[in-house]
Amino acid sequence: MIVQSTYRRRWRIAAAWSVVALFVFPLYYWTTTAFKNARDIFDRPPTVWLFDPTLKNFEEVFGISLGFLRQQEVLPGGGNFYMAPRLWDSIVVAIGSTMLSVMIATFAAYALSRLAFRGRHLFVSWVLSTRMMPPVAVAIPLFFIYKDVGLLDSYSGIILIHAVMNLPLAVLLMKSFFDDIPKEIDESAIIDGASRWLIFRRVILPMAKGGIAATAVLCFIFSWTEFVFVLTLTQTGLKTVPVVSSSFVTSTGTAWGNMAALGAAAMVPAFIFILLVQKQLVRGLTLGSLKQ
Repeated sequence: MIVQSTYRRRWRIAAAWSVVALFVFPLYYWTTTAFKNARDIFDRPPTVWLFDPTLKNFEEVFGISLGFLRQQEVLPGGGNFYMAPRLWDSIVVAIGSTMLSVMIATFAAYALSRLAFRGRHLFVSWVLSTRMMPPVAVAIPLFFIYKDVGLLDSYSGIILIHAVMNLPLAVLLMKSFFDDIPKEIDESAIIDGASRWLIFRRVILPMAKGGIAATAVLCFIFSWTEFVFVLTLTQTGLKTVPVVSSSFVTSTGTAWGNMAALGAAAMVPAFIFILLVQKQLVRGLTLGSLKQ
C-alpha cells in the first residue's frame, strides 16, 4: 500500500514537472534565440543548449552598445531597429490602463457586492457579455469615432480603450473578492456609526489589497499583449511592442534574432510588475480559499 502511494506521488510529481517544462521550454527557446547569431538560429538540427552568446541582436534593436568590456556608445544610425520608444509606449499604456480599469472596477464591484438594487444580476450578466465581443467587431467604428474626437495616435485614446476592454473581467474578479469578505464586518461598522465610504476606505479596501493586486496583474498583462486596437487606432506615432514586432518582417526576410531580442526585453517590465505585487498577488489568489 505504501509502495503504491509512493509510485503515485512520483507520477504526480513527474506529470507536474512535465507540464511546467511544456510551458517553460518555448519561453527558454525564445529567450535564448535573442542571444544567438544568425548561424545558430537557422542551424539544423536546432542549437538548443550550446551556442556562442552574443548581444548583437539587442544592440541592433536598441541602438546602443551593450558590450561589458567597452564603453557604451550610440551606434551609427541608432541601430537597425530603434525600439526603446516603443517599449516606453507599452509601459505607459499598460500602467495607465491598469490604474484606470482597477480604480473603476473597485468601486463598481463593491457596489455590486454590497448594494441591493433592481437589475443587479442582469447588470453582472451584461458586464460578462461585453467581454465576449471580439475586438475586431468594434475596432473599425472606434477608428472613425477616435478620428472625429482627435484621439488617434494618443496615449489617452489607447489607455481608455484598454481600460474599457479590461473592465468586465476586472469587475467580475473584484466582485468575487469582495463577496469573500464577510458582510457582517460592514454591518458591525454601520452599527458603530461608520459611513459606507469610511467602511469602504478604512476597512474593506485594506482587506481586498490582494484581490486588487491580482486584478491589476491580469489587466497589465492583457494591455501589454493587446494587438488589434493598437494596430487600428494608431498610425505613425504611438506603437506598442506587439504591433511593432511586425516591422521585423522586411523585404530581405524576417529578423528573428531582433524580434526575439525585443520580445525578451518586453518580458522584463511585466516580470518586474509581477514581482512588485507578488506578496499581494498570492494573498489575492488565495482569498476565499478557506471558508469558515
